[in-house]
Amino acid sequence: MTSESKPNCPFCSASIDSKIIERLGTVVAIKDKHPVTKGHILVLPIRHTPDFFSMTLEEKKHADNLILILRDKIEKADSTVTGFNIGVNCGESAGQTIMHAHIHLIPRREGDIPRPKGGVRGVIPDKMGY
Repeated sequence: MTSESKPNCPFCSASIDSKIIERLGTVVAIKDKHPVTKGHILVLPIRHTPDFFSMTLEEKKHADNLILILRDKIEKADSTVTGFNIGVNCGESAGQTIMHAHIHLIPRREGDIPRPKGGVRGVIPDKMGY
């Protein structure tokens, strides 16, 4: 993807180019390989950087704008989408498995789980229902 690639990083591999569904400045979007819901997308910086906290302000700005663009496209294409989760895992203990910054955009639908209350708090299941 760029001269600032890291060997063995699946998001830096040349094969990622064919998976890009949208670009904006310093970031791209791809479909998640293991989607939580239909339409689950990842937004990632082109430059290899380990996590959200190491992204530049420009990368974060472009990511934010691309997330808005993707949200609009998803909502227009799928009227069953009634909400979104946006999430970032930073570090192995937080569940990050690919050490290249990426932001999850997960479309949600009414009734996709019985009790969605707590949303992202569900990363620790006992903390979801409060």
